[in-house]
Amino acid sequence: MNASTFTRKHRIRFSECDPAGIVFYPQYFVMFNNLLETWIDELLPEVGFAGYIGKLHFGLPTVRLEADFRAISRMGDDVILSLEVVRLGGKSLTLALACTDLEGEVRMSVTQVLVSTSLISHQAIELPSVLRQALSASPSLEKDKNERSAM
Repeated sequence: MNASTFTRKHRIRFSECDPAGIVFYPQYFVMFNNLLETWIDELLPEVGFAGYIGKLHFGLPTVRLEADFRAISRMGDDVILSLEVVRLGGKSLTLALACTDLEGEVRMSVTQVLVSTSLISHQAIELPSVLRQALSASPSLEKDKNERSAM
């Protein structure tokens, strides 16, 4: 797995739709959060997302969220949910998330900034080494890190 990108196929469910049969917009955020959890489960198989929060006491709350809705998704549609790490900072990471149809048409996209926190102090902290090491396996993220260091 490339640590900086992650995709999953998803079928739009009845529970994700409004009475018109199209995705009720907040449900995209639920889909993307589920994708994030699955990504962390695979990125950190020894602890997974539940262990990252419950055992290690680290959090990844959203501090910025920007969304573009471009086309509707209907109940029964098969879509691709994708996540890409576009920036790895000292205490945060920026994700580009998208929902596309199987032909590649973007239905909805999000830029999301997550900050690393201690669930004991509830303060922002440096990205934990367990997460940074897993993410640093990606050459594109190392390049971004090196470019920031040169500034």
